[in-house]
Amino acid sequence: MDVLTDLLHRARARTALVRQLIQRPPWSVTYADAPPLTVMATLGGQASIRLDDSPGAPVRLAAGDIALVAGAGRHTIADDPGTPHQVTIRGGRKYLPGGEQAAGHWNLAPRTYGDGLPGATIMLRAAYELHGDVSDRLLALLPPLAVVPAGPRTGATLELLAAEVARDEPGQDAVLNRLLDLVLVLALRAWCAESATLPAWYRALGDPAIGEALRLLHTDPARRWTVAELAAKVGLSRAAFAARFATLVGEPPLTYLTGWRMTLAADLLRDTEKTVAVVAREVGYLDAFAFSVAFKRARGVSPSTCRHQAH
Repeated sequence: MDVLTDLLHRARARTALVRQLIQRPPWSVTYADAPPLTVMATLGGQASIRLDDSPGAPVRLAAGDIALVAGAGRHTIADDPGTPHQVTIRGGRKYLPGGEQAAGHWNLAPRTYGDGLPGATIMLRAAYELHGDVSDRLLALLPPLAVVPAGPRTGATLELLAAEVARDEPGQDAVLNRLLDLVLVLALRAWCAESATLPAWYRALGDPAIGEALRLLHTDPARRWTVAELAAKVGLSRAAFAARFATLVGEPPLTYLTGWRMTLAADLLRDTEKTVAVVAREVGYLDAFAFSVAFKRARGVSPSTCRHQAH
């Protein structure tokens, strides 16, 4: 399993709430309690997005652009940066500037709201509920706001997604989630291809040998890997492999593996009732005591404390 696929799978970036807005200007919507990852796309007209807790200026979105908001910060989308605040969405409810609750959305079709009048802006918005420590590694690929310009690959997928949003047929949620996942992966690829501030491990994926070694570690993290075995798998000498991995990833192979195992273990401890001994075996430790020592060294707390803090 390649590393990005592994992160998306383990972070549970699979189920999202998808909505379409078709609204004639002027309009402005503030999301007060955003999820860890929000995907937005302008399908028609122009829009702007602003991170309300950031000093940065609003960013304009042309038709076909995709915006990725990483983190649960408050943000506002509008037809124009100068449009006054109109409504705030908080806890799934709509509030007016004075704080009073507004009437419900004017539903045009399933998952579609707005006025649908000529000259309207058409926006897609999807809220991803990511989960666990693994999601931190995924979100580390992105700044608080990343805008991916329109392109032929993302454009074709957005057209399919827009066509499906207003439908209400058996299996509709499955179709939407898979199309949205495709939009997300294509947008992440496009962003990472142009970004100069990516984590070292992602940049290392472009190296055939080290990228393959990372794939092996993510495919079977519980295996008792040695540097010599990994080097043999990717066709390098032990010394050359160790030096190359450390240079590109920023840490030695087994240090990277230990960190990844601790990330997986933290999520298992928080999300399951498995004993510490079972969790230890699932991440590659035969001895629960050795695992507990390694976990506390990496996380600053014992496995049992980590579990207790999550509840």
